Amino acid sequence: MRIWILRHGQAEARAASDPERALTEDGRTEVAKVAALLRDQPIDMLLASPYRRAQQTAEVVRDVIGFTRGIATVPWLTPDDEPSLCVDFLAERPESNLLLVSHQPLVSQLVSLLVEGNRRGHYPLPTAGLACLDTDFVAAGLARLSLLTNPADLAQHNKLC
Repeated sequence: MRIWILRHGQAEARAASDPERALTEDGRTEVAKVAALLRDQPIDMLLASPYRRAQQTAEVVRDVIGFTRGIATVPWLTPDDEPSLCVDFLAERPESNLLLVSHQPLVSQLVSLLVEGNRRGHYPLPTAGLACLDTDFVAAGLARLSLLTNPADLAQHNKLC
């Protein structure tokens, strides 16, 4: 299974509540840049947090990659959810290529749990940060980190080429 983990794009600083914070224009731009990396990936399922900025991030990705299915909104992808709930869900999925759109600290903790077997590892995922994990069996500590990038890395790489 290939698991893509994407942190939402840059969001406005204030809103009536944290779940209602929307993407900024810069946030939409940075998500579109990172989403371009997914264009040739056979994404089977796109799951997102119910928070507005995550939903908007998933919509930008869907548009960029031409994903024709809907976005599955799941309640266990919010910032302070337990990463083991994600692992339990993923372990039961028949799909082979999933994209999760979520928030810090969950995204870093989930990468750490899947790769290292604990939540304490440091995996920097700034806004629009993307991780790709490959695993034959979904369980704590069994995944291999194949990619960890963000818009700043992509901009730097483009300058070097």
